[in-house]
Amino acid sequence: MKIGKQSWIFNEKPVISAAATVAGPFEANGKLANEIDLFHKDLYMNQPTYEQAHQQLIEDATKLTVQKADLRFQDIDFFISGDLINQMTPTNFASRTHKIPFIGSFNACATSAGSLALAALMVNYKSANYVITGAASHNAAVEKQFRYPTEYGAQKPPTAQWTVTGAGFGLVSQTGTGPVVTRATIGRVIDLNQSDPFNMGAAMAPAAADTLKNHLKDHQLTLDHYDLIVTGDLGEIGRNLLIDILRKEQIYLKEEQLIDAGLSIYSQDQNVFSGGSGTGCSALYLYSQLYRKLSNKELNRILFIATGALLSPLSTLQNQSIPVIAHAVAIESEGV
Repeated sequence: MKIGKQSWIFNEKPVISAAATVAGPFEANGKLANEIDLFHKDLYMNQPTYEQAHQQLIEDATKLTVQKADLRFQDIDFFISGDLINQMTPTNFASRTHKIPFIGSFNACATSAGSLALAALMVNYKSANYVITGAASHNAAVEKQFRYPTEYGAQKPPTAQWTVTGAGFGLVSQTGTGPVVTRATIGRVIDLNQSDPFNMGAAMAPAAADTLKNHLKDHQLTLDHYDLIVTGDLGEIGRNLLIDILRKEQIYLKEEQLIDAGLSIYSQDQNVFSGGSGTGCSALYLYSQLYRKLSNKELNRILFIATGALLSPLSTLQNQSIPVIAHAVAIESEGV
């Protein structure tokens, strides 16, 4: 059911009945090492190119998700996902392998939340029994496309972020046990004329603020309704900016209530500049640690806000500003 200007409420409470995560070797040394299902030993992942390794991440994570649910791919009704690589070829090619009816979704690094909202909408209104959704990114593939090949060793400013090599996917279903999806707010495209591709956090923070403000307004909620507000990949700079923007709107978000996925994947000594980023960043965090804590009822309610910068290599070369977006999905422990 539509609520307010840009939100949905899911009265049937679709269940995230299974989830799985896969990551690269660098992530194996981070904070989530004990939460992730499978690590690859190198960035090529037994594939000839980084882009095909990106596809391998998706295939591995979706396969594990289906296995955890004790299902087969032919049992799945739809697959909703996307990535950052040209025309989303890693996700498209993974869909070719799985042979599941596929809806490609590009919202840059907000893809994980946007796809989850669509999956929940389909399941809530009985347009599907099972939908696999999530996202993935690969450091070397993404850096090569948007900035410089990692082999160049190009220097980055402190505002830059580290693209996560990882994939996180969940199975949204009508039945089963697990955390439930209760609400969503679809974000608007925001553009405040930020044009620095090495400062994504500053570009995306206004979109996160706009979506959070409209989520609270549409659903007539206060911040205290949620145990945590979890942003996707604002990093240190974007996180601090989000708090400042909200404060000017008289929305006082407590420091301890706000967690950023980009600041939750890597250890302090891994030197990832302002934090992690990439389409797989928020998905990896959501479907590993957050999923476990919601399943165990260590958390009761979270608002998951993934943020995305809608730029391309071409738009950057043409000196265009960076439009940004954020989608919000409310997830609760079962029975709350």
